[in-house]
Amino acid sequence: MTTAPAIELKGISKAFGPVQANKDISISVQPGTIHGIIGENGAGKSTLMSILYGFYKADKGEIFIKGQKTAIPDSQAAIAAGIGMVFQHFKLVENFTVLENIILGAEDGGLLRPSLAKARKELAHLAAEYELNVDPDALIENLSVGHQQRVEILKALYRQAEILILDEPTGVLTPAEADQLFRILDRLREEGKTIILITHKLREIMDITNTVSVMRRGEMTATVKTSETSPEHLAELMVGRKVLLRVDKKPATPGETVLEVEKLRVIDDKGVERVKGIDLHVRKGEILGIAGVAGNGQSELLEVLGGITDATGTIRMNGTNLPLSGKGAHGQSRRHAGIAHVPEDRQREGLIMEYTAWENVVFGYHLDPEYQKGMLMDNAGIQATAQEKMDRFDVRPPHPKLAAKNFSGGNQQKIVLAREIERNPDLLLIGQPTRGVDIGAIEFIHQQIVQLRDQGKAILLVSVELDEILSLSDRIAVMFDGHMMGERDPAKTDEKELGLMMAGISDTKATQEQAHG
Repeated sequence: MTTAPAIELKGISKAFGPVQANKDISISVQPGTIHGIIGENGAGKSTLMSILYGFYKADKGEIFIKGQKTAIPDSQAAIAAGIGMVFQHFKLVENFTVLENIILGAEDGGLLRPSLAKARKELAHLAAEYELNVDPDALIENLSVGHQQRVEILKALYRQAEILILDEPTGVLTPAEADQLFRILDRLREEGKTIILITHKLREIMDITNTVSVMRRGEMTATVKTSETSPEHLAELMVGRKVLLRVDKKPATPGETVLEVEKLRVIDDKGVERVKGIDLHVRKGEILGIAGVAGNGQSELLEVLGGITDATGTIRMNGTNLPLSGKGAHGQSRRHAGIAHVPEDRQREGLIMEYTAWENVVFGYHLDPEYQKGMLMDNAGIQATAQEKMDRFDVRPPHPKLAAKNFSGGNQQKIVLAREIERNPDLLLIGQPTRGVDIGAIEFIHQQIVQLRDQGKAILLVSVELDEILSLSDRIAVMFDGHMMGERDPAKTDEKELGLMMAGISDTKATQEQAHG
């Protein structure tokens, strides 16, 4: 007797106005397996999973759960059908306990005490069975990101989910936390649960899944057994052409020091010290990568160097001290010093979304003499310059008069990169260069960064993607809780050692633990 698929979607289509997000998609997921779904941004992965979880209603198509045709008009219906979803951005109440979050929306009647007692007992059972240990009385705001994710999984299991959807689950985890998550997923698979994993990380797909489906432009292009494919083949299926997954670069030939930072401290608006007396330097012709889990001071470091945030300490650029106070007033002084800045959040800090591409291409540099025509700005000249830059950086569509909000994330990033790199800076500050960027655009962006380095420029790179840090950097420094944990040569380290340092284990101890395997 053949077992029915845990999930079967037949002919699913969904449009948002003129945009066809899903087009006649059919997919079958076998029970007790981990099924990966990959695709570029805008390929339709999240829309498809939102239909399965009841957030959207398909324009046409059918959903079958364990062989039974099932209507899923909302998330309550999805939960009733045994489907749970762990979102990329957790849906937890920060000032509630773990236990309170677990039962929220699944209480037994009007009295909380019996619900809490029942949940506590069930939670202990689930934690033991699936290695999902977490203190039921801990406040969510006091838990690490990895433990918060466990709470989300426990929430789904408490509601009797047999099918779990995880959307980019490792985006905010250390390597050690990601490894632990995969051990949990393995245990869930062994216990007969069915898991759908949405991720852009091809190595994770290869490591953990049984089967992988590839989406491109709203259509399902292929479903293959993971054991019968490769990262290169999957990348080609995603993009429609061969993609170079490794960064092709020669060894660095560093020159004199461009940037010197000494005893830098940053205290935020709430009085919390975010950067705690760090020192660093960057030389001509090299890429210094700053690794670390988000929230450990890297963002504040970039903002200070870019002239956005106040600090104390010393920053020297080509031997000249830069001002550190007068919040928001020093972006122009940084640009005059030869610093260009690609911020971490392109939409909030890199672009004005309502403005056109040509306007965004000159922001920060709009007072330069080359963009003036008498008393007015030379708009025609700026538009022509913007067109050239958009062509060079392969911005699609190449229309300078289109508003920034109408470009995809990857093309928005290219607009920011074109503006900053084309200024020929002595130092490029670049935060999360490929966050939310398609795999084809990642290849292009990495090439631009390496070319700048090869022209003798200094680059300070901040990224939460360890693969990116390891492949692009000539030196790697690790930040944890506002401190520099140490520095490594990319050729003489690996993700395990860097992961220990990212988790706050001291430089010396990380070396010792690495040596002992």
